[in-house]
Amino acid sequence: MTTDRTIVVLGAGYSGLLCAIRLARRTRRLGVSVTLVNPSARFTERLRMHQVAAGQELAVARIPDLLEGTGVTFVQGMATAIDTARRELTIDTATGVRPIGYDRLVYALGSSTDTSRVPGADRHAVTLDDPRTAHRFSTRLAELAATGGTVTVCGGGLTGVEAATEIAEAHPGLRVTLISRDAPGALMGIKARAYLYAALERLGVAVRTGSAVTKVLPDAVELDGGELVPSGLCLWTTGVKVSALAADSGIAVDERGLILVDAALRSQSHPEIHAIGDAAAVRQAWGPVHGTCQSGLPTGAHAADTIARLLRGKSAKPFRFGYFHQPVSLGRKDAVIQFTRHDDTPRRWFLTGRSAVSYKEMISGTPLKSYRLSKHMTVGASLSKGGRATRKPA
Repeated sequence: MTTDRTIVVLGAGYSGLLCAIRLARRTRRLGVSVTLVNPSARFTERLRMHQVAAGQELAVARIPDLLEGTGVTFVQGMATAIDTARRELTIDTATGVRPIGYDRLVYALGSSTDTSRVPGADRHAVTLDDPRTAHRFSTRLAELAATGGTVTVCGGGLTGVEAATEIAEAHPGLRVTLISRDAPGALMGIKARAYLYAALERLGVAVRTGSAVTKVLPDAVELDGGELVPSGLCLWTTGVKVSALAADSGIAVDERGLILVDAALRSQSHPEIHAIGDAAAVRQAWGPVHGTCQSGLPTGAHAADTIARLLRGKSAKPFRFGYFHQPVSLGRKDAVIQFTRHDDTPRRWFLTGRSAVSYKEMISGTPLKSYRLSKHMTVGASLSKGGRATRKPA
């Protein structure tokens, strides 16, 4: 069966990879071709990058291996332009520039850490965006630990907390300082947050809150009061930015560069483009969805299901999502899990200790298992659809 229905998924992060695999299975009898484009052939487990930074070796998951048996065509390259009128991508590959046409495009380029807003952060700080960078950081970390040096982790979000505790546990000879304008774990309940603070104290992590970083120097971090915090290595985990590709291509975006989407995650300006994960400005009745793996996987699954429905002549359904938990590792031997309402505000219930470690490991390992299972069956991608709160339009 031949068809001109060509679907391209741009980006093979958590959302894009699930979307491509699920889409191929849902459309396998429709004669649809699915192509997945990504700069690297290695799948990045961003949920585990703090482990790599602390010196742990992870098994390498290759995208072509994860796609094996799905019928999805993998193209290793970077998209440099989208011609929305011609419905054509310009892809820069190792063998040269090539065009790829599409009838439908799934835009899943995700986000990265923004080091542009603070002077010196782009030159003297390291991010967890790339496993190669995280691995080089771990090598420098081991050298610094031998001399009892100091490491600063800038950003008190969950990623910053996980990185600080992982580093402190793996290298007890280091002096680790977590710097944050707000209190670490601010979105957690009082008891879960107290447990998190106790873990930071137990591991010897110094916490500096209430101050903003104004400059990153080769050997120190400058705070807004002028104080210099010694820093042999600086890990930057705060601030998010997205690719300018969508905006540059004339696709409607919000003030952050996220693609404006309708209730079914289709671009408001170009309905043949579906935006998922961190690249999409997704709203629910209770408010905006912030970018996490927890919300990204369901958007990828929903886009695949929507396209399959449209190709069968059915109408698109609105995306429904609610948060369920905030899982945080505190080194390899401890963790805290804050269970939440659909809008990510904390419930009374939380989990700590060994049970929380097992829970967190299960969550971190779920995406790869889901990809393998999705080749053969429809796998649930969301722990919560938000209940009654998402049954009305946003």
